[in-house]
Amino acid sequence: MHPNMKEMMRQAQLLQNKLNKLQEELKHRSVEVTVGGGMVTAVANGKPEIVSINIEKEVVDPEDVEMLQDLVVAAVNEALERARQMMEEEMSKLTGGLKIPGFF
Repeated sequence: MHPNMKEMMRQAQLLQNKLNKLQEELKHRSVEVTVGGGMVTAVANGKPEIVSINIEKEVVDPEDVEMLQDLVVAAVNEALERARQMMEEEMSKLTGGLKIPGFF
């Protein structure tokens, strides 16, 4: 194997190890989103997964279930989007902006 190719393979393996470590770290970081004036809060980790949802009892109205559903969907979508952005920012720092398939 050519020495330059060997070095490239070594660098690729180092980057892979760093990316794996970062993915593990991001599982333990979270983002929190509140919608509806604080009525619904969603927290997502860097997997990204929703790890918790908090609904204030004042927003629970049997006559207006649709509003609550809309608030939950909005909170979840925004939390997942912010978690994705957090992942992309951290990956970009590590890879110098290079997009790596399978990590987003």
